[in-house]
Amino acid sequence: MFVQFLRENKGASGILFLIRLYLGYQWLTAGWAKIMSGFDANGYLQGAVTNASGDHPAVLGWWATFLEGFAIPNVGLFNVLIPWGELLVGLGLLLGTFTTLAALMGIIMNFAFLFSGTTSTNPVMVILGMLVLIAGYNAAKIGLDRWVIPFVKKSFHLRQGLKPALQHK
Repeated sequence: MFVQFLRENKGASGILFLIRLYLGYQWLTAGWAKIMSGFDANGYLQGAVTNASGDHPAVLGWWATFLEGFAIPNVGLFNVLIPWGELLVGLGLLLGTFTTLAALMGIIMNFAFLFSGTTSTNPVMVILGMLVLIAGYNAAKIGLDRWVIPFVKKSFHLRQGLKPALQHK
């Protein structure tokens, strides 16, 4: 019933628009600040690995193994992915373009930060991002997806030689 409300209710669309604006602003400003400051994830990643030890570790062992074995040796990749990912998620949510993809990528980044031992606003952003993700198209009706999604669907169906799908309400 709640999922149906999120996916179909016009009032929910307005509430989700406000949630999208909040999340988009948070992601955009975080990404922009990192891009402008010359972000380096090395210290953060090293600190997360350190927090995987002790009686009550903040970081799980399997995540620390991933950080040591992949993230730290490829820190240059993460120095690009994190700030630009945050910026693009923010733009997608603010503009309402590929909204569900932006929400999903934001949730994945939030969980990566949580796994690394950083709480901050991440739990709140996960919950709000899940609402946007569950709502799907209704979360983007007040946004560019209103035009982008039908165009993409029509283009996909034409390329596949299929009849265009029914339009959204």
